[in-house]
Amino acid sequence: MTRIAGRFLVVLFALFAAAPAAFAQAPRAAVKGYYSQAELDQMLAPVALYPDALLSQVLMAATYPDEVREAARWSRANLGLEGDDAVRAAQYKDWDPSVQSLVAFPQVLARMDENPDWTRRLGETFLGQQPHVMDTVQQLRRRAQAAGNLQSNEQLYVQQRGQTIVLQPASPQYVYVPYYDPLVVYGPWWWPAYRPVAWAPWHGYAHPYRPGVSAGFWWGTPVGLSFNFFFGDFDWHHRHARVAHPNAYYYHSAAQANRTLAVTTQRWQPDTRRREAFAARRANQAQQDQVQSAARVTARMQAQPAAAVQAQPNAQTRTERREDRREERRENRREERQAVRVQAQPAAAVQAQPAAGVTAQPQPAAQPRLERREERREERQAARVQAQP
Repeated sequence: MTRIAGRFLVVLFALFAAAPAAFAQAPRAAVKGYYSQAELDQMLAPVALYPDALLSQVLMAATYPDEVREAARWSRANLGLEGDDAVRAAQYKDWDPSVQSLVAFPQVLARMDENPDWTRRLGETFLGQQPHVMDTVQQLRRRAQAAGNLQSNEQLYVQQRGQTIVLQPASPQYVYVPYYDPLVVYGPWWWPAYRPVAWAPWHGYAHPYRPGVSAGFWWGTPVGLSFNFFFGDFDWHHRHARVAHPNAYYYHSAAQANRTLAVTTQRWQPDTRRREAFAARRANQAQQDQVQSAARVTARMQAQPAAAVQAQPNAQTRTERREDRREERRENRREERQAVRVQAQPAAAVQAQPAAGVTAQPQPAAQPRLERREERREERQAARVQAQP
């Protein structure tokens, strides 16, 4: 018994020793919106190399995934609009300022709409783990820099501030949105089970094959913006997003509720009332759609009897026509057999003499072939009519 008890204690100790490692490998904690480092790298890899101001507003907008979907739909309906022209055209939409600003970048908005689950998770982790998000972005940038794929060029200015890497547009009024493959630009990917989202090359983008140019980036045409277009930015030291330019023309008109808070604290705060109001509008719209759908179904059901009355009784369905053709073929075969028998009857009639004193009864005239066929067709049609409810 002592030996068995000793073995049991050894096994139990081994289980307790392995438990921390097992929990450390779990992809996600029980808290909703909390993601592991592997998942953070996976989510942030496609956008971590965007200019700081654009990245800050992408992360803010991701916290309103339903509004992102509406803005992407609006952008598809207004092809050719980008930059300030697009933002001014959408200034009366009831969207968060971060979402409204992204209509200036239709391709970014389209990518967010293509993968709504990624957008939703990105917003969740930005709300629940903002310091971890900031740290992950810096880690990814350092990996890209170590791989030789992150350096200043004609489109992007890379500034080193100690251990912090700040990315800014090379020109304040023209923003280039880079396209890159996360599996290339960061070097060999280090989480085989968590591969990042890789988008197909964007239309109009090209890779400049020149000495000294990074092999990881593709560039398209710049997006023209007004001075101080972006209201958002990052406070890398305190590891949070902030409102750096509260005077952006679209920020005041769309965010009056948060303006005072943003100006006094300089820290971006999500508008929970907007999110709740938007969810309520979506629920109300879904209920109205259900009512309208039920009304259309009821109208179709009520219209069916009238349509049945208008239908002609002699109208044949495909199945009825098939049955008629099959019956006609059977009738033809019967008539052929009858014709063969009739041809054999004269010889037998000559041999058969009528009995004395018996008067032969006249046979009725043979019914024409077409008349018999028509009668059978009418009989079948009458049977179908009687069988209908």
